[in-house]
Amino acid sequence: MTSPFSFARFSNVSARKQEILEIAAQLFATKGYRGTSIRDIGNRAGVLGGSLYHHIKSKNALFVELHNAALDAAAERIEQAVAKVHNPAARLEAACVTFVEIQVDVDSLTFPMMSDFREVPDDVRKELIARRDRFENFFRRLVDELALPPEIDRSVYRNALLAQLNSVPNWYRPGRLSAAEIGRQIALIFLPDEAARTRPA
Repeated sequence: MTSPFSFARFSNVSARKQEILEIAAQLFATKGYRGTSIRDIGNRAGVLGGSLYHHIKSKNALFVELHNAALDAAAERIEQAVAKVHNPAARLEAACVTFVEIQVDVDSLTFPMMSDFREVPDDVRKELIARRDRFENFFRRLVDELALPPEIDRSVYRNALLAQLNSVPNWYRPGRLSAAEIGRQIALIFLPDEAARTRPA
């Protein structure tokens, strides 16, 4: 069984290591960092004992590698969506829609990888947070493009927006609104002037 997440970006990865990465990604996503052991990964991959360490350095290094790959894939998808539009408000909306779609996709690794920070060792957590901060810098640039009222602190605005976007998988249930519609609603909440201009008379 393979993960739907692609590791094609690792051009120097052998087919065997790619298989191990996909298996590890599945286990981390479903069982969490603490619930996944190197033995679990080896058993699922059919690699016995110390042979697994020919492909990976450690559980920590493996989790960091997968976490960063998940963020890289998410960032690439969001950037592609944003590149199709030029109006600052529309760019932010495109980012919100795409991010929510990624977060609630049952095959996505972004949310489980980003939400498992509490279980990892402190040194690993610091590395993950630093990488997540670089990911969120893209939203910083989008917010900086907006014509916000001068009394709005852009850092508070950005962090409130990201907190809302990141919370969606905790309460989302398929039903009345699609993931894209929820992302659009969040964007409209944070862009009330745009909503007023586009609302039918």
